[in-house]
Amino acid sequence: MSKSLIVIDGAQGEGGGQVLRTSLALALITGKPFRLRNIRARRSRPGLQAQHLMSVRAAAEIGAAKLRGASLGSVDLTFEPGQVTAGDYHFKIGTAGATSLVLHTIYLPLALSGGASTVIIEGGTHVKASPCFHFLARTWTAYLKAIGINGDVTLQRVGFYPRGGGAITARIEPCECPLPFFGLTAAPITTASIVTVLAGLPSQIGDRLRQRAANRLGNLGLEVETRMETHTGGPGCILGIELPTAPAPTFLFALGEKGTPAEAVADEAASIVADFLRADPLGVDEHSADHLLLPLSLAEGASEFRVASLSSHLLTNADVIGHFLERSITFEGTQGEPGTVRFG
Repeated sequence: MSKSLIVIDGAQGEGGGQVLRTSLALALITGKPFRLRNIRARRSRPGLQAQHLMSVRAAAEIGAAKLRGASLGSVDLTFEPGQVTAGDYHFKIGTAGATSLVLHTIYLPLALSGGASTVIIEGGTHVKASPCFHFLARTWTAYLKAIGINGDVTLQRVGFYPRGGGAITARIEPCECPLPFFGLTAAPITTASIVTVLAGLPSQIGDRLRQRAANRLGNLGLEVETRMETHTGGPGCILGIELPTAPAPTFLFALGEKGTPAEAVADEAASIVADFLRADPLGVDEHSADHLLLPLSLAEGASEFRVASLSSHLLTNADVIGHFLERSITFEGTQGEPGTVRFG
């Protein structure tokens, strides 16, 4: 191995899969090999699970990488990247593992590789504790466009946890270098759009979801419009609420789970919106802040934005970036509260 090996402790910070995904992406972008120990050490099931293993294999495929320790349950991985090649790729997780998280691992190396790519990923499209497809399509791609990374994500079929079986297609255009970013702007938020997504469930559940959410948002002083999507497959549902922020709409959501009443799902989504709106000024939502961190660490010039919550995920992500890049990333505020992110 010609380049010195970066050694990273996967138990640092939030100790989850983000350490792995950021390490894989930056290894491909910088050409620096790494060894990751104690993979997902802070999770109830440590080690590489199906979606994490697919992230490793996807990164290895697009970047002709050499691997050691790439097996289910492994807690120690060595990754030696080669040259990233744009093109057409198809990855099957094989479980309800999050398609969004595999995409987040590989999209930036592909965007910076000099050519256009199309990626199909099969697995879970709406999974607990992961960005869902509707978030990708509405918020994530809009933020990427704002920093000069163009593309789109389309839904081939839904895949709710725990059954999975979904598929997304991502089109990624080439980008020479991400652009700096200077935050979220919004007039006072007075409107919201509710989207109810059902798969294999009766329409009455969707009616209950949107009626409860509309009532809760009305109590926040918001004028709402609603729509419902129905899909085959499932069973599963989400209640999404979109707010008119710029340069990207803010899509906040709650995922239905077996045994959880529709009203409780709507209450969860409405509470997330209430928490988001409480910040003054408004900040980038927690998921998007995490996703912006990596491309902005590569942008030329300074960036700065408010964030709705300085999460442990965000702070850990910055620590991992520091293993690969000499880039100043500073945070102002208290963990778990609104704050500011600055790139020197």
